[in-house]
Amino acid sequence: MSAKMTPEPKPLSGLRAITLLGLAAALGGCVSIGAKVPASTLLSLTSEAAPAVGSGSSGTLGEATVVLEPTAAAAVSVLRIPVQIDAANIAYIKGTQWVERPARAFQHLLADTLRARGKGLVVETDRATSGTRIGGQLLAMGFDAQTRKAIVRFDAMKWLPGGRIETRRFESTVSGVDPVPDEIGPALNRAANKVAGEIADWVSAQ
Repeated sequence: MSAKMTPEPKPLSGLRAITLLGLAAALGGCVSIGAKVPASTLLSLTSEAAPAVGSGSSGTLGEATVVLEPTAAAAVSVLRIPVQIDAANIAYIKGTQWVERPARAFQHLLADTLRARGKGLVVETDRATSGTRIGGQLLAMGFDAQTRKAIVRFDAMKWLPGGRIETRRFESTVSGVDPVPDEIGPALNRAANKVAGEIADWVSAQ
């Protein structure tokens, strides 16, 4: 009686082998047992002129100063901190990022600054179509490698009752900064507060 022969497995076709190897690599990158979470510093903007605890105001939306969420240039529309290497090249600082979109963080900062200046009812919404509205575009909130400066640049737009519109560019820099979390975070916070304060003065001068 002849022994039963087990057929040898057929080799995988080239395409199937590549597909399976790619799947294994992808799963290997997704599953990690016991690995440490990479260290990352989370940055936020803190108002240097926040309203006092317990203070408040009231009124209608038409009477309020409305702070809109600004648009943002491509380099600052992400959570990472941009580094302007030269006129044509941008990198990002490793090991740190914003806790929320920079434009959203600046909206909160500007609203708090306006409240602290006694601007009356200040709200953050994109639904208002009348009254005084403050918006614009966040052009820069990062680091310039050539000058070692933290920089915040904002093109502000002010809609006034009656349909009048005004625009102005604001910018603040902090010199002698290294692109590391312990330095870039406080420097950007100082620069952003200065810009917010200047915008608040501009709004109050209407």
